[in-house]
Formats: sequence, structure tokens, C-alpha cells
Amino acid sequence: MDYKTLFAKTPPTKLFLFAAIPGSIGMLASALYQLIDGIYVGQILGDNAFAALNLAMPLVIVNFSLADLIGVGSSVPISVKLGEKDEKEANNIFTCACILIVATGFVLGGILFVAAPSWIRMMGADETLAKPAVEYLRVYALCSPVTTIIFAVDNYLRICGKIKSSMILNMVMSVLSGILEFLFLFWFRWGIWGAALATCTGMFVCVLLAFYPFFRGTLQLHFCKPKFNVRMIRQIVAFGSPNFLNNIAARITSILMNMILLRVGGASAVSVYGILMYVDGFIQPLLYGMCDSLQPAIGYNWGAGDYGRVNAIKRRCFVASAILSIISSGVIFFFPREITGLFIDTADHQFLEMSISALLLFSMSYVTRWFSFAAQSFFSAIEKPMQASLISVATALIFPLLWIGILWPMGLNGLWLNLPCTSLLAGILAMILLKKTKSPQREVKESRE
Repeated sequence: MDYKTLFAKTPPTKLFLFAAIPGSIGMLASALYQLIDGIYVGQILGDNAFAALNLAMPLVIVNFSLADLIGVGSSVPISVKLGEKDEKEANNIFTCACILIVATGFVLGGILFVAAPSWIRMMGADETLAKPAVEYLRVYALCSPVTTIIFAVDNYLRICGKIKSSMILNMVMSVLSGILEFLFLFWFRWGIWGAALATCTGMFVCVLLAFYPFFRGTLQLHFCKPKFNVRMIRQIVAFGSPNFLNNIAARITSILMNMILLRVGGASAVSVYGILMYVDGFIQPLLYGMCDSLQPAIGYNWGAGDYGRVNAIKRRCFVASAILSIISSGVIFFFPREITGLFIDTADHQFLEMSISALLLFSMSYVTRWFSFAAQSFFSAIEKPMQASLISVATALIFPLLWIGILWPMGLNGLWLNLPCTSLLAGILAMILLKKTKSPQREVKESRE
């Protein structure tokens, strides 16, 4: 099915099922690999290697976040231009974005490689942790030019209507990386750098597979002679900023939360917070994959001026996000003991009680969190980066810091309630912004009146 038929002709419900299910499965496959990566390193290489991995990971994520900024930021104007029938400009944005990602990979990879020892030691690592952390980070730095683009090509495949291909790509990358990591660590007995090399090799192979049809010219988007301009670059940065800011702000919040938890509840509290983040790491990719996979269809119809179809797709995205979130909330609420048992030995009664209490409070997050999540994705798709960025930064940084101060007298329970309260405020903010958002059609009608 070509992208025009898929985005413009397919009934909204069928389009949603065709796009959202593969998108969610693909993102979940990627999330599962991150969990397996941590298990492999911890179980095969030991506690020091696991600590070093977690020490280096924020810098790895920042490296990929810049590529994600360009990938997501270019996807929105590409979809809109295709909806406006301006295929020439869509291909130009696609080509320029790919060049920018590779160039950024060279520059940032070089900076990471040179500065890795200094940055790791600035985090307070001693030589035992610093050496493996630097090894791990430097492999990602060297491979950066040929791996970071994997997060962009995923979006480009969906724009071309190859949604199942995007899902399969994520699954292949996870399976291949997992197999290679097991071989490198368990069979070859390589160090932590082998874990990074396994992931980078899996990514590079999938980059080659993903770009093959683009180079052959069999997809809607294809490479052309690039024509860079300031307006296009500003667009890419603006539309990609919500995701980028969310990643950076969330990292800052996690660091602050861990520091406070360590002071209030000790290492056990930090471990419980880790369980909450792992649970969130399963649910959030499902929401993100579902909403993100519909962005090209919403952007295409927004560019084509079919605002009725835009709203129809939006409604299905919001309803499905609500259903998924409420089910997730119920599972967490009714099975906190079983969830805790996945991560720690439930024989530790005190730890178990703390974890169950935290999960019960944490489960309330998803009653309202779905609304701001879906709204942020919708704003990104219709060229409203300011609204999307506001929701993103407020949810990841501003509201959590606000609630830390307000709920401080409640101790640990106040910290476990942080995300539920943040989700409530974010939902209210998203509702206000949605009510103020007007389609071009409505703006013209109101100006005439």
C-alpha cells in the first residue's frame, strides 16, 4: 500500500490498527533489549561493569538524542510537504537531514571520544569504574557516524508507509544485538567494550538494511542534490526539540531524584525507584510507539488540509492511549508483589513492603498520563513545536521539581507520588493548550466572522 492511499484513503480505525500496533511492538522490542543489555553486563561481567554502564549511559543517550532531534524534527515537515504535494521539498529535507545526522555523529562522536575520561571522572568515578565506563563510551563515540541515524530511518520508513518494515527493523536490531552481545561477552570473554560493540554492530547492520530501498529509489522518499537553508534547519530544530528536551530534562530529574532518595531512604529507596523506572520503561515505549507511528498520517492530512480526518485519527490515538494506560495502571495496582519479584528477592520483607507501597502509589500515574503524552505527539505532528515543548519540559522537569517541594513533608510517599501528581498537572496543561489550538480552517472562518 503506497503512502497516499494509507494516509489519505484508509479508514481511520483501520489506519490506526495498521500503524499503531506495529509501532508499539517495534518500540517494545527496543525497550526489551535495553533491559537484556543490563542483565548481560551485570550477570556476565559483574557489579563494577554494571555500575560503569549506568555511569556512561546518560552520555550515550545524549549522543543519540541529537540524532533523534534531527530525525523527528525532519519527519514533521516531510510529512506536511508530502500532504501539500511538494515532493521535491520533502526529498530535499530528507536528504539534508540524513547529511546533518551523519555530520553530527562525526562531530559529537569526536568530542565524546576525547572528553570521555574527563567527563566520567567529573561524575565522581574512581579508576575502577572510570576505565570500563570510558571504554564503553568510546566505542559508541567511534561508531556514532554510522549508528545514530538508525533512530531517524525508523521515522522515514513510516512516512513512506512501511510501518511493518519499521517494526521488523526494531525487532531485528534487538535480536541481533542481543545475540552478538552474548557471543562477545560469554563466548569471547571480551570486556564491557564488547557490549557496546555488539549494540553498535546490530545498529549498523540495520542501518544498511533500512537504507537499501532508499538508495534503490523504490520508496517515496529518495536522495537528491541537497539544498540547505536556514529556515529548513530552524524547522528541524524546532520540531525535534520536544523529544530532545524531554530526554535531557528527564535525565536531570532522574539524577536529582536519586540524590534525594539516597538521602531520605538510602540505597533501598534508589533500588525501588529503579523498579518504577523499569516498569515505566515497558509502558512508555508502547505509548510512544503508538502515538509516534501516527504522526506521519496526521502531518500528511494536516498539510493536505483534511482537518476532519486529522481529528478522526487524533481521537483514536487518544482513546487507545487511555485504554492502554488504564489497563497498565490496573496491572501495577493489583500485582505489585509479582512485579517486585521480577527484580529482587522478595525474602527481604522490608524492601518488599517499600516496593509494594511505591508501586501502589505509582500506579495512579497512568490514569491521567496518557492525555499529555498523546497531546504532545499530536502537537508535534501538526507543526506546533512550542506547545509540544512546553508539555515536554513541564512533564519531565518543571512539574516534578514543583512536586518535590510541595510533597517533601510526606517523605518517601511524597516522592512516590511525584509522577502521579506530575501526570495530573501535565494533563491539565495539555487540555488547556488543545482548547486554544485552532486549525488553519478555523482561523480563516473566525477571521471572516
